[in-house]
Amino acid sequence: MSGDSEGAQAEYTKDGSVDLKVYEVFERLAFYGIQSNLVLYLTNKLHEGTVTSANNVTNWVGTIWMTPTIGAYIADAYLGRYWTFIIASIIYLMGMCLLTLAVSVPSLKPPPCGANTSDPNCTHKASPLQFGIFFTALYILAVGTGGTKPNISTIGADQFDEFDPRERTQKLSFFNWWMFSIFFGNLFATTVLVYIQDNVGWTLGYALPTIGLLISIIIFVVGTPFYRHKLPSGSPFTKMARVFVAASRKWRVLVPDHPKELHELDFEEYASKGKYRIDHTPSLRILDKAAVKANSVSPWMLCTVTHVEETKQMLRMIPILFAAFVPSIMVAQANTLFVKQGTTLDRNIGHFKIPPASLQAFITVTMLIAVVIYDRWFIPFIRKWTKNPRGITLLQRFGIGLVFHIIVMLVASLSERQRLNAVKAHRLEGGGEIPVTIFILLPQFVLMGIADAFLEVAKIEFFYDQAPETMKSLGTSYAQTSLGVGNFLSSYLLTKVAQITKKNGHEGWILNNLNASHLDYYYAFFTILNLLNLLFFLFVSWFYVYKVENSHEQIDGFEIMKDGNSSVVAKIQPDEDSHANLLVS
Repeated sequence: MSGDSEGAQAEYTKDGSVDLKVYEVFERLAFYGIQSNLVLYLTNKLHEGTVTSANNVTNWVGTIWMTPTIGAYIADAYLGRYWTFIIASIIYLMGMCLLTLAVSVPSLKPPPCGANTSDPNCTHKASPLQFGIFFTALYILAVGTGGTKPNISTIGADQFDEFDPRERTQKLSFFNWWMFSIFFGNLFATTVLVYIQDNVGWTLGYALPTIGLLISIIIFVVGTPFYRHKLPSGSPFTKMARVFVAASRKWRVLVPDHPKELHELDFEEYASKGKYRIDHTPSLRILDKAAVKANSVSPWMLCTVTHVEETKQMLRMIPILFAAFVPSIMVAQANTLFVKQGTTLDRNIGHFKIPPASLQAFITVTMLIAVVIYDRWFIPFIRKWTKNPRGITLLQRFGIGLVFHIIVMLVASLSERQRLNAVKAHRLEGGGEIPVTIFILLPQFVLMGIADAFLEVAKIEFFYDQAPETMKSLGTSYAQTSLGVGNFLSSYLLTKVAQITKKNGHEGWILNNLNASHLDYYYAFFTILNLLNLLFFLFVSWFYVYKVENSHEQIDGFEIMKDGNSSVVAKIQPDEDSHANLLVS
């Protein structure tokens, strides 16, 4: 590559995530265009009950966020991030096309029901074929998301050179603006698309995000020549499995007192391959047995210190991952029960009727404002006191988000109590619209946006930043996994609470008729659950040890560029101008 072209690429990659962010805006437009109003499509068009429809939404969203682990594995082990993303995005587009057909073709959905129809009581359910095609389309989307979500943000972060001071500074803001682009797409989905779906038609409401997704893929492909591409580095699961097996096979072996006595490759070996070498750390010493020198050199019997430390880094993040499950349950409520509550309230503003799912736009607007304030004002202000380039640590930001989730569910419980009091006052226990404005739900949506600005940004940045270099996609998938598990837990808790509270002749907390339900009790339960989760987080974060910041040093003719306790090793070769050339890509 010529000097001019290298300079052009470097200049591009300093803002290198621009068209990646454009992709994310359109892709999130497609995803949230479906998720935001899905519970109402299932109840109003496919004629499902409250618990069934809510669980179908959370099960699908849970799958959406679980499949990235598989996509991360494929990217890290075989195809690389770029090609995994390309293939998955095509699958994603196929799912969107099928879904648009499923809501458009009359034979693929049951006839209308309700007032002024031939089926006023909605007894005519969707046929197995109709359900099958609709949910097949949804789960094709889940497969596509599995390959796009863990790789697109990782590709974006890869555009910044950790060892270039300017680019490293820019990278500190990358995930703030990445989440900004996500919620910008969400804003359009929860306002314009939701309105189109409710008032114009589901065909147009799904066709628009399908077209948007196609445009985003084209934009991504056009930028291909300018991206920094990283090749697959082998299966992270295989690497970790070898460490566990080797350590277990040598469980009786004593670990040497000095780390230099453990098995590790020479600098020359890492320099020739442009690989990261990771220094030994004292945590999880039992895994060091895998690097104790033995008679066998089989990778299932003897591992390098670097492989052991990569495994340690992934394991150290797991307690933090567990702490992310409970707030993900709360996010699921905003997509399901919060929306169902809105259908019972007065949604009129003059002649305009607010779609219930549009209140989710306030999560987005609040989050967008909060991210800008956080990045442009809070970080520069607090940095003067903490001397931390991020202002506060990632786990401190994470913890603040958990506190806001407690407040969210407490406010949601009080708002629901106000709604139920209005039900009793107007004797609408049997159902019907309550003459109370839908905006009594606004505080819980606004607070959820503030919580997301802290927690969701910190979560994705934490798992990317703390993962070893060869496992960045897998690390990023931890953030998506937390959302997946949270949605599955939401389905489980909703079903169990509905069943348990109906025992011994009680009416139950969650019924198809929300005016006869007790969601205030359910949200109070979540308030306590969030409080317990915060205590758990404080405990595990107290013992968490961050990767240290990067540095440079020279050892025996090698340039060692350290990112945390991992090192990019390169041999120094003076050229004709006596400038050092690093022999790594």
